[in-house]
Amino acid sequence: MSRPRSLRRDLALGLSGAIVLLWTVATLSAAYVVREEMDETFDSALQETAERLLPLALSGGPDDTAPAPRRIARAGEHGENLTWVVRDAEGTVRLWSPDARAETFARPVPAGFSTAGRHRFYAVSDLSGRWTLSIAEPLSNRREAVRETLVAFVAPMLLLLPLIPALVVWRTRASLARLGDLSREVQGRDETDLRPLATQGLQVELLPLRDAVDRLMARLGRAIAAERGFTANAAHELRTPMAAALAQAQRLIAEAPEALRPRAERLEQELKRLARLAAKLLDLSRAEGAAVLAETPQDLAPILEIVVDEAREGPEGHRLRHEIGALEARMDPDAFAILARNLIENALRHGEGAVEVTLGQEGLRVTNGGPALAPDLLARIPQRFARGTGTQEGSGLGLAIAAGITRGAGWRLALASPIPGRPDGFEARAIPPQPRIA
Repeated sequence: MSRPRSLRRDLALGLSGAIVLLWTVATLSAAYVVREEMDETFDSALQETAERLLPLALSGGPDDTAPAPRRIARAGEHGENLTWVVRDAEGTVRLWSPDARAETFARPVPAGFSTAGRHRFYAVSDLSGRWTLSIAEPLSNRREAVRETLVAFVAPMLLLLPLIPALVVWRTRASLARLGDLSREVQGRDETDLRPLATQGLQVELLPLRDAVDRLMARLGRAIAAERGFTANAAHELRTPMAAALAQAQRLIAEAPEALRPRAERLEQELKRLARLAAKLLDLSRAEGAAVLAETPQDLAPILEIVVDEAREGPEGHRLRHEIGALEARMDPDAFAILARNLIENALRHGEGAVEVTLGQEGLRVTNGGPALAPDLLARIPQRFARGTGTQEGSGLGLAIAAGITRGAGWRLALASPIPGRPDGFEARAIPPQPRIA
């Protein structure tokens, strides 16, 4: 299973990568522009130097007198960045600078700018065309100038570059702080807390999300209220006509001739079974709804005592044994009563021997005797209308209702057969969620 992606991480990586990419493109563009501008500057200086140097080199004699071939004396101890030679119309070198090398000016240089080997050249002639001065500049000078300029520009940025991801992460975390608050508020809600979200200071992009969640919770609240109202109304509407029909059946039994009495008694039994099935279906609807959680923890011990007392009044009530301790949990009292009633009724109806009911911090535990169930049957009986191998008639909904209530309340329904530590019997345990240890 892939790890969920982090919005904060994606933004930090994306922004950092984009900044570094743009900075790299900007640096390369700046390097290109600096190189072009440097070339123009150096070419201009090369041209200016050549045009000023030619008259000075020829100033030693009259215009029609050729300078004697000689090397110009060095003015001092220093290296020359620019070297030059003066050629006559036949291409013979007449004058040359102190550091001029023969291999640099081995061949005449074309007029204007040119590049050959490791030098940049500029050649200019006097007005008569008899003399040509060729000046050379090592390309390494230009490269060094460009390199030093870029180093001065890039070095501070390289030192600051590692701070960019940290700055982006810090700013992203600060910008998404409200989103984190909203996420934690939503995550901390449960099925019973349908109030509007209270996170303040949200950015305009998050307001539609908050408003959509508020509308969803409002719709959910109306649906829960409608479901509760339907359950209550259906229970009232069904019980009244069934009670009337059952009363008519009992009256029919009392008044019917001997030949019709068995059929009237079967009608009474079917009406009782239908009443029980309707009650179970209503319980199942309640269990699968969203009304099994209470807003605050409830003391469940008194509720279980009432359920046990009601069960004792039945024909199998003498089989009940109970040990009720303290347990507070966030379960709706009516839902817990339905849960306990179904587990106890299931044990009394389908089990044998004593039925033990225990309540404590570990939850509700109901056990009964009887043959052990096969593993496949044990896994199937919490489903709707699934029945065991017993001969007692049932609706097949008792354990399904218990499973729905425990699931909706965040509890866990654990079934075991045989009972741990015994060779037979059946055990049903409703286990509440354990508190988290900080």
